[in-house]
Amino acid sequence: MAQIYLTDHLSRFIDARSFEVPGATLREILNNAFLKHPALQSYIVDDQGQLRKHVTVFIDNIPLSDRATLSDAITPSSEIYIMQALSGG
Repeated sequence: MAQIYLTDHLSRFIDARSFEVPGATLREILNNAFLKHPALQSYIVDDQGQLRKHVTVFIDNIPLSDRATLSDAITPSSEIYIMQALSGG
C-alpha cells in the first residue's frame, strides 16, 4: 500500500504523521484516506473534490500533475507527501 505523509499542521487532526492506504490513482488514495480519517477531507479537497488551491502533493518526489481529477498513477510502494500552505502573521 502507498504511504501518505502529512505536515505537522495536517497530522494534528489524526495524531499520525503518516499512514498507509490502497489505491491506483491519487483520487482513489485520497478517497480511501478520507474514509479512514474523515477530518482531513475539508483541508485537502474542496466541495467539488478538487485539490484546494494552497495544497501541494508530491508523489515519489514529483509534483502532482493533475490537480482537477487527481488521476496521477500510484504504485503500492509510492510515497505521497501532502502539504498545506499556511498564511498569517
